[in-house]
Amino acid sequence: MKPTSLYIAAALSLLASHAFPQAARDPAVDACRSTGLIALQERSPEITDLVVDMESIAVSKADTKVGDVAVKTVILGEAYIARKAKTGKPDRFVCLLGDKGKVLLTFFTAQ
Repeated sequence: MKPTSLYIAAALSLLASHAFPQAARDPAVDACRSTGLIALQERSPEITDLVVDMESIAVSKADTKVGDVAVKTVILGEAYIARKAKTGKPDRFVCLLGDKGKVLLTFFTAQ
């Protein structure tokens, strides 16, 4: 292998190893998952987990308001709701975050 090819391969390897884990660990998505799980468990104690499908996630920055409340981030995607450790079809969800990453709303709907 030529030295240039080695440098390119090494650079691609570094990019691949660093880009994906960072995207998979978005603090805004984590906040939506944890608060969404708490809200779901309050309604239905048999819910044991909420697994967010990171490949379906769209995180959009926003600068809008709902009433007097600022909305800074909107997250759309799919999540699997585990009931008694079994998951079914994915549910779609919307999550709104305000100032300082505060979760304002998590909403789930069956597809």
